[in-house]
Formats: sequence, C-alpha cells, structure tokens
Amino acid sequence: MTDAPPRNGPDATPARDESPANTDWEAVFWDIGGVILDLESVQAAHAEFVATLVDRHDLDVSVAAAVDTWRTAVGTHFSEREGTEFRAAREAYASGVAAVVGERVPQSAWKPRFDEAVRAAIEPVPGAVETIERLSDRNLHLGVISDVDDRAGKRLLEAFGVRERFDTITTSEAVGRTKPDPAIFEAALEAAGVDPDRSLMIGDRYEHDVNGAAAVGMHGVAFGAEDGPAVSFRIESPPEVLEIVDGKREGYRSH
Repeated sequence: MTDAPPRNGPDATPARDESPANTDWEAVFWDIGGVILDLESVQAAHAEFVATLVDRHDLDVSVAAAVDTWRTAVGTHFSEREGTEFRAAREAYASGVAAVVGERVPQSAWKPRFDEAVRAAIEPVPGAVETIERLSDRNLHLGVISDVDDRAGKRLLEAFGVRERFDTITTSEAVGRTKPDPAIFEAALEAAGVDPDRSLMIGDRYEHDVNGAAAVGMHGVAFGAEDGPAVSFRIESPPEVLEIVDGKREGYRSH
C-alpha cells in the first residue's frame, strides 16, 4: 500500500492476435494497489495521518512539507532494496514517521492512528468489488498476486468485503520476492494448480505486473499499464474482465 506515480504511458497500436480470446480461462489473478485499491485514496490516507503527526508532535512545519518528507522517506526505503528483494511497507512507514517527527517513534505510538486513517480514507477502484463478486460465482480460480505486506494486504481485502472471494492470496512478504520476479507468479500458479497459459493477470504496471506475468506464460491484462508486447488485453475498467472471461473480447499482442 505504497504511494505510486500516476498510471500513464506511450500510445501504441498493437497488432491483433485472436488466440488469447479463444482460451478457456482457468484463473484470474489481481494485483491490489491500483487495481482493487484506489491509489489516490491511499495518498489521502497517508496525508491525513501525517497531519495528525504534525499536530500531535506540535511540529513547526506545514502539513504539505511534512507529507513531502514522508513520501521521500518511504520512497527511499523501497529504492534501497536489492533487485526484487521484499522490503516491508510497515518498516517504510516507520521510517516516514521518524523523518517527519525527527526521531524514531515506537510503533505502538503511531500504528493505531495510521491504521485508523487508512480505514477511514481508502476506497476501491470503481467496479472492482462488483467484478470480483461476479467472478467468484464463475467456475474459475480467483487469486491475488501483490507486492504488499501479507497481513496488511489481507486486511485491505477484508475492508472491501472481498477477501473470502479469493481462493488464494499470494503476497511478496510470503514469497520473499517482489514482482516481476518469476518466483511470486510461480508460487501463485502452484498454489492455484492452474495452467499459466489459461491464466489472466490484471495489473497497472507494465514491467512488474504484465511483463512479469507474461514471462511465466500468463496473459497480462493492462489496466492503466503501458502498452508493450506482453499485453494480451487492455481494459479501461474492471468489469471489462468479465467480457474477457466470457470470450467476448478480442485479445492482442504488441509486436
């Protein structure tokens, strides 16, 4: 549940390839951030939390400046990891708190307020919850593959009332690697017991979600992600996944 840049990318005109649309799909895997969880609501939650830090610690700094400090510290935490090594978001947030306040603060002193701000502000991507609910009634495997702390990711799905709709939830913390490392996709496929060529992966980042999934034989569904040769389908809203599953949407590959 980290802050992320806006989804955008270069225009592209993919060449059509009918084959993905004719697949009898076995599984649909979802990323969380940017696909199920609206990232702007996450940013709002973090800003609200930082505002409480400024007030509680009587800091002589504007909330805007404090939010910038927070985001820089959180971003630095993740940028310092080696390759696809997993680094916990909760540790990034602890670093953010320390950067804003000026000293390390015990987790027990800030985490409850952080969790409260998140619960109050987060929103699902429009149409995601309804699509997950409808897919769960289909004869296919429904899974999550996400770069989140395991417990936090499951709590987010619970907050939106969809955790029990998923057959498997594969997180970077559980695997120890982040996308696009093949290990996290392979772990999800093994847990699901499905064929990668009959599996869809919905993601908002090309290299991490779409290309990473394609590298192990899955079909990438780009939701805001950049175009590229790994894209099998592009959607503008989550409900369009139902058209893909029902074989009503042409697939394509960029060449």
